[in-house]
Parts: sequence; C-alpha cells; structure tokens
Amino acid sequence: MYFQLRSYLNFLLKSQNQHGLHSPFVYDLVTKCFYDKSNYEQYDLIKNYRNDLLRNKEFIEVTDFGAGSRVFKSNKRPVFSIAKNAGITLHRAKLLYRLTNYLKVDKALELGTSLGIASSAIAANKNTGLISIEGCPETANIARQQVQKYQLNNIRLRVNEFEAELDLLIRKNQKFDLVYLDGNHQKKATLDYFEKLLPSAHNDSIFIFDDIHWSEEMEEAWEEIKLHPKVQVSIDTFQWGLVFFRKEQVKQHFTIRV
Repeated sequence: MYFQLRSYLNFLLKSQNQHGLHSPFVYDLVTKCFYDKSNYEQYDLIKNYRNDLLRNKEFIEVTDFGAGSRVFKSNKRPVFSIAKNAGITLHRAKLLYRLTNYLKVDKALELGTSLGIASSAIAANKNTGLISIEGCPETANIARQQVQKYQLNNIRLRVNEFEAELDLLIRKNQKFDLVYLDGNHQKKATLDYFEKLLPSAHNDSIFIFDDIHWSEEMEEAWEEIKLHPKVQVSIDTFQWGLVFFRKEQVKQHFTIRV
C-alpha cells in the first residue's frame, strides 16, 4: 500500500492535462477522447452489465495464474466482491469504450476477461470484434452468461492459458487495432506477452497495460516497454499504460491525469 501511495504522489507531480501537449495526435486524443463529456447510450449497457455482477451473491472457485490478490485470502470468492475489488471501475470502463470508439477499433484482443466488465466496454461498440482470453473456467463461465444476457455477439471468449492462445493467434498472423492486457501483473509475464504480441501490431495499434504501478517490478516492466524501439508514444494514466507504434511520431512519453 505504501509503495502505491508513493507511486501515485510521484505520478501527480509529473502529470499534466491537455495544456502544454506539443503532440497534435496526443492533444486530440486527450481533448476529444479522454476528456469527452458526451453521454453515450452505450454507457447504459456497461453500467447495467457491471451492476448485475455487483448484485451476484454466487461463490466461485477462482484459478489464479497471475500475481495473486491483495484483497482475497481464499480462492473461493463471491462474484459481487470480484466485480467490486478486481473488476474495472465504471469510470475506466467508459474511457475504454471511448478509446475503442475514437480509434475506430475493428479487431481487439483482451488478455484476462475476468467477469467481462472491460470486455463489455470494448464490445459495446458493435463494430468491434473482440477476442477475450481467460484462464479461469469458473470466472469465464460467469462472463459467458453475462455476454449472452447482454447479446454481445461480437465477443469470442476463449478459456485457456494465454501462451497457448497467443501462439495460435500469432501463427495465424492476426493483427489487432487494440490489445488490452489485464491478466498477469508480473514483470516477466508482462514483457513476454508484449514481445509475443508485437507482430500483431500495426502502425495505428494501441496496447493498454493495466496496473502499471501495481508493484516495483510492474513499474520496471513499464519502463522497459516505453523504451522499446518500436514504441513511439507512451502515456501513463497511473492505472493504465498506453503505447502507440506510429512511425510518423517523434518518440515521446506523456503522464496524463484522467
């Protein structure tokens, strides 16, 4: 907890809003997407999807492949508590929808479906096809029920370990406009997934890394990702790290309050 507090204070010292941004691309992204105050009708779907889960008192057995939980002491967990403590917030879910919409995302990939709140935010844009991978069968089962209930037919949910699915996607030479990584908050795994997914990126792709300030080693992973020669633009929003591969951009890093 002390580490994250220190990281957040450090973030606040470095961060800025739209003022003083010298990149037209990032300025437009911040003003027209990050700070877009429009009340999109798709927000209702995302909110209802999430609220459904917050009312769900069912207990499930969670198989955890990542860095574990700071909240839960047992793998037997109530769905509403997972949604509240481990799921994406409504504020972030709305931003994820706006990013998908603003960047006109056609094909998206998510590592770590969990209960599918972030999945619903991406797939609320019906023009976006999403492949979402989850390692835990019981968590994926809840997500599948929700996806069917809300008729999110543009989501393909796959239950498997990430490595096996990624190998399959890379062999098929799949390209993605958006990749959302929220499944394993460990340095080595994060860097391995990043390297493995690089061939699936094109010039206008965005990769979003969740919980980049989760731990010291996640911050180290984020620093390495920022410095990668293929990454041109990176944005730290504290919760997320966003990277772009736009060859026409000068390499720059931004720290933005959202």
